[in-house]
Amino acid sequence: MSKTGYTRRSILKTGAAALGASAFPAPMIWAQEIKNITLRQFGTGVSNLNDVANKVKEDLGFTLEMTALDSDAVTQRAATQPDSFDIADIEYWICKKVWPTGNLQAMDTSKIKNYDKIVGIFKSGKLTPESVIAQGTAPSTVGFVEGPGGTTFADQETGWMTLIPTIYNADTLGIRPDLIGRPIESWTELLNPEFKGKASILDISSIGIMDMAMVCEAMGEIQYGDKGNMTREEIDKTMAIFTEAKKNGQFRAFWKTFDESVNLMASGEVVIQSMWSPAITAVKSRGIDCVYQPLKEGYRSWGGGLGLSKSLSGMELDAAYEYINWYLSGWVGGYLMRQGYYSAVPETSKDFMSDNEWGYWFEGKPATDVITSPTGDKLAEAGETRDGGSFYDRMGHVACWNAVMDENQYMVRKWNEFIAS
Repeated sequence: MSKTGYTRRSILKTGAAALGASAFPAPMIWAQEIKNITLRQFGTGVSNLNDVANKVKEDLGFTLEMTALDSDAVTQRAATQPDSFDIADIEYWICKKVWPTGNLQAMDTSKIKNYDKIVGIFKSGKLTPESVIAQGTAPSTVGFVEGPGGTTFADQETGWMTLIPTIYNADTLGIRPDLIGRPIESWTELLNPEFKGKASILDISSIGIMDMAMVCEAMGEIQYGDKGNMTREEIDKTMAIFTEAKKNGQFRAFWKTFDESVNLMASGEVVIQSMWSPAITAVKSRGIDCVYQPLKEGYRSWGGGLGLSKSLSGMELDAAYEYINWYLSGWVGGYLMRQGYYSAVPETSKDFMSDNEWGYWFEGKPATDVITSPTGDKLAEAGETRDGGSFYDRMGHVACWNAVMDENQYMVRKWNEFIAS
């Protein structure tokens, strides 16, 4: 397995030339000061991982303090406490809420070494030239502003990004096939009375409402004009269907955190639910049969990236750009792809994965040997294939993105009423 990439030695030896990204201080000054730099990052538990912070210290020399919060807390902090963080690791739908506050600074793409290798989803919005941009808050629609002081989103590449994309996935329902005992092919199964008391959805309104929409449209109950930007009437109809299901005892629980979803599924209390890819990984690592089930209506997708506080400047800002370039150089991408995610620059991740891992996770090929998680837990045997197949099979069948709607405040109020009902 290749071990190429940035190292502290190469950075100290060659200074700015090691990255070719931004105007860093002279090597000797950088060497003296780097150990005193601490960058404060917060985001969800999806990607705020201790292993990443440890690797940053090893490769780059400075300290990355990570705080993991749930999505609602991440949104609130980014919107109201700009001096409490240096780096915001957030999803693109959150960016739509946070950018208008002015708490983040636009980033110069000329300082991003692998910018040209970032997949089209985050630039043009299209995975391939023939792709159709899915409904919802697609990353490309909130990914650019006109300049360093831009306050509104641009509809094309401008050289200034709101977030530097890092991670994304095609989400679906997690199931326990050993407890269900039959094929699951549609989002409608989430409300199938067969699973009364053993179903769950996540209690994060901007994500949960999209899962609801996938179910309601699959049932033929609602034909949305745009699932990612519902009218009040569409919101009311969606909530009414799920409120009735809730009153009939369909749901065992509503979860907010990764650990909650893992425990519900691993215990068998829930057999079908909204899930995230590493939660599936965590359940499988316990030796429990758990599948991220491809569904005929397609996937609900999401993407995240790194944003910089408006307060960040000087050497700390230089270090933040260095960190972002390191992030896209491959090690983190390989780590995240072993959890079932995708890197914004997948080709650099390949250098940090074996041929077996790359074939399984990215190309959808049968494993040639055991597949393990980043922590070494066995996930698949030789001969098994990834749920949903290859990168292009999965990301090419995205039906919607997590979204913030024009009627967001109304939707959130209705969501809270649903949860409290």
